[in-house]
Amino acid sequence: MVDRADITSEGADPRSSGAHMSTAEVDAWFAAEVLPLEAMLMQYLQQNWRNASDVPDFRQEVYARVYQAACEKLPERPRQYVFATARNLLINRMRQGQVVPIEAASDLEALEIAADAPGPEQTLIARDELRHLQAALDRLPPRAREVILLRRVEGLSRPEIAQRMGITEGTVSQHLEQGLRALMEILGGDPPSVRRLP
Repeated sequence: MVDRADITSEGADPRSSGAHMSTAEVDAWFAAEVLPLEAMLMQYLQQNWRNASDVPDFRQEVYARVYQAACEKLPERPRQYVFATARNLLINRMRQGQVVPIEAASDLEALEIAADAPGPEQTLIARDELRHLQAALDRLPPRAREVILLRRVEGLSRPEIAQRMGITEGTVSQHLEQGLRALMEILGGDPPSVRRLP
């Protein structure tokens, strides 16, 4: 509902006419229109992106893009705008993405770094996290480690893993569950998809 103070002399709501809005007004709009969509947005991102650990970052990127656009002009249909923004972000990331095996990425100096590479601080953080993950993987039983790498890094399905390793799908599931549980304990008790940097 629009207060009378929000109506211009022509009778139009400045939020829909493209007039500049204060940060407080954009914040209030964002909290009322965008934040309630978070559960649906997370579900959409999880269903459409293979690496679950990227989903929280994608959510924040969508929020940043929607908020920035709202500072210029509020979208008329917030829900459609949020999901169109999410879809476009995923499409762009798919176009840019390249799968690099974890073993190949462990020595980042050996990789050719693109011109738009992250800064030194982000590189150090990523390198440290990668070493930490590699050390945790090295502590797993060999079969569990192999199943996790085939599933999470190479993206094979359980039947494909079972066929490649010469074991049943039930055994694949068991190795995957035990390996992920062990990884969570090694990495500090949090599932990898919800771990945050301090």
